[in-house]
Amino acid sequence: LDFFAGTWTLASSENFDDYMKAVGMGFATRQMGNITKPNLVIQVGADGLISMKAESTFKTTEIKFRLGEEFDETTVDGRNVKSTFTLDNGKLVQKQNWDGKTSTLEREIQDGKLIKCIMDDVVAVRTYEKAT
Repeated sequence: LDFFAGTWTLASSENFDDYMKAVGMGFATRQMGNITKPNLVIQVGADGLISMKAESTFKTTEIKFRLGEEFDETTVDGRNVKSTFTLDNGKLVQKQNWDGKTSTLEREIQDGKLIKCIMDDVVAVRTYEKAT
């Protein structure tokens, strides 16, 4: 997991508005989501506790978790979800469940860039480049 650790800066975003619509975000929240370029800060503790912080001028959120353990998460748009992270073929996979819906977020590193593919009924690709 150490290869995910560091600070990642959003470089490009494709189809994110459609993803935000699919999970039920309102217009104002989607507008902020489309213009915000967050940094993603990932830390891996020696005890296996992983911290993932999304920092932006709009809002900063942080989650702490262990692989395979479900936890309660409040998403940036205010949804209360049950999240579980697993490591699958080098991908950090997050499943969010709420109100009978499931969203899957896959994070993997390709060519030194963190590719974050978000899937619901739609696929969005958000590419992050490592800053540190």
